[in-house]
Amino acid sequence: MASFSFDIISEVDLQEMDNAVNQANKELAQRYDFKDSKASIAYDREEKLVTLVADDDFKLRALTDILATRMAKRGISLKSLKFNEPEKAFEGYLRQKVEICMGINKEKAKELTGIIKGLGLKVQTQIEGEKIKVSSAKKDELQAVIVHLKGLNFSIPLSFGNYR
Repeated sequence: MASFSFDIISEVDLQEMDNAVNQANKELAQRYDFKDSKASIAYDREEKLVTLVADDDFKLRALTDILATRMAKRGISLKSLKFNEPEKAFEGYLRQKVEICMGINKEKAKELTGIIKGLGLKVQTQIEGEKIKVSSAKKDELQAVIVHLKGLNFSIPLSFGNYR
């Protein structure tokens, strides 16, 4: 009997993130309310980190909004970002580090497998590092799992790959 499977993953396309940050910086350069400001958005691809620097709390919120808008237009979920507390930087400026979260940690993986088992379908789940493999003898049951998970408002972005 043939067995079918797919992987549940949580990833961010780093090239799209790079493009979103570049577009946000272009908008930042053109905005009148940021004229003569040292506000900036920096992206470190290796560290998976975005650093926002702004003059005050109001401009920091505006920077966050600019970045969020550009990410949404590029199809990047805001759920993949972890905003750290703003900290004081040079000359009274505020700096906020934003981490790009990738992969499914153990707690989230256990929560997802519990949700899948709660559906009552004949599927097997297996946690493999930062992804979850779901397998079944019937394609219909796998598709039902995917439809159910897409309908959830889960705390991390989920994508599905390696459908075999």
